Amino acid sequence: MKILGICGSPRPEKISATYRVMDVLLKETGHEYELVSLRNLKFSGCTACLGCAKDNVCRIHDDLFALRDKIISADAFVIGSPNYFSGMSSLAHAFLERWFQFRHQEGKLVWGKLAVAVGVGSMGGSPVVEQIEKFMAYNLVKTVDTLSVNGNPSCFYCGYGKTCEMGVPRMMGIGCPEPSSIPDILDNPDIRKAAAEAGARLGRILSGGYDRRLVALEMQELLSDCLKENV
Repeated sequence: MKILGICGSPRPEKISATYRVMDVLLKETGHEYELVSLRNLKFSGCTACLGCAKDNVCRIHDDLFALRDKIISADAFVIGSPNYFSGMSSLAHAFLERWFQFRHQEGKLVWGKLAVAVGVGSMGGSPVVEQIEKFMAYNLVKTVDTLSVNGNPSCFYCGYGKTCEMGVPRMMGIGCPEPSSIPDILDNPDIRKAAAEAGARLGRILSGGYDRRLVALEMQELLSDCLKENV
């Protein structure tokens, strides 16, 4: 079984809380995996040209085109993003917009696969995982677990956190630590445990076997009910 991890953080891997938490999660799955950072790729979101409707192949030939085969060959996905203004990063959103290419006619390239959604932010990652879950549902991919993590605010790193009137430290009254004392997200045992448990759960489901057709039908029914509620 192959798992494809996609990190939508624009920060370098060594300092990205999202990337590092995802790495812990993926290692605990016990399966082959690849963790791809979108930060150095050049690509856009969906342009609604509908060129993919004929054959489920996106007509935009940018850096995401090379990821298409990896998405198709993966048995499961771990999608993660930092929380930017109560939502995904633009990198993560643009990447998932391009999954529109998989939704046409009998395009069963990703239907019935599994996913874990990861969100990291100083105000929590819940808005992020909710968005990722919706994108997965639109593609009939079942999110089997979510991981919402409280990380450090960007104000801890910008150099003006102690004096900025609009910064999180001032507005929340939490103070801004010195650079040498900024907490490392992976030093938090609860976060490590939650990431490891999410990874292990995904690994168990993959090892136990599942019927992609039944999962796709389950997601199709849920999506249908959701769409009917909004008509």
